[in-house]
Amino acid sequence: MRPIDIARRLNISTSTLRNYESLGLVPPVPRAANGYRVYTEEHVAYFECIRAMIPGFGIPITREVVRKLQKQEVDEALWLVNEQQALLHREKVLTEKTIRLLETDELDKLEWNRKRKWMTIGEASRETGVPSSSIRHWEREGLLSLPRDPENGYRRLYPSHIRQILMIRILRNADYPIHVIRQVMKELGHNHLENVRKVARDSLVRLNDINRCQMLGVHYLYRLCCLISNW
Repeated sequence: MRPIDIARRLNISTSTLRNYESLGLVPPVPRAANGYRVYTEEHVAYFECIRAMIPGFGIPITREVVRKLQKQEVDEALWLVNEQQALLHREKVLTEKTIRLLETDELDKLEWNRKRKWMTIGEASRETGVPSSSIRHWEREGLLSLPRDPENGYRRLYPSHIRQILMIRILRNADYPIHVIRQVMKELGHNHLENVRKVARDSLVRLNDINRCQMLGVHYLYRLCCLISNW
């Protein structure tokens, strides 16, 4: 099959095909006697899989998956995809939790269900799924203002800080710049919640879109696996 035929079929340029080939995303392409590339149906399946996976999984993960397939490491490739889907689901759960904290009285439940009204940074990390190192970094960036225990100097995090940490996580994962995050945190601190709620709800919509893209990528990945593994 000629490169131009595949390019038209996938609605991409022939230079994109060559770029995928140079990155090692498809198996080696044989050449005809005249030196032209000769693509097979297997190459087409790889190209289709790559095009379908990139929007939901990104280039680095897609590259790792197809390279594993070329080495016949099919199960390892599938588990890598499964891991990415699990991470996306966790992000969805935390985003929904953030929305609840912004829209209901669940923030009060966080406070009154505890023997004390504050958390250590380790407890806050477990509550939010955000590493302690990230919380400290956000504090240094001025995104968080955490009071200290007057006796030992340890940070004390209250339920309102949990809401802030979850919101920062959403914004960071959505690639918002620092100055925008500071503005959102300022609005959150002043209880100007409508715009903050909108940002959180928009983030959930974005995750839903990524999930759909991942499902499409998995569909084409399954088709490719059937072709190369005789499933």
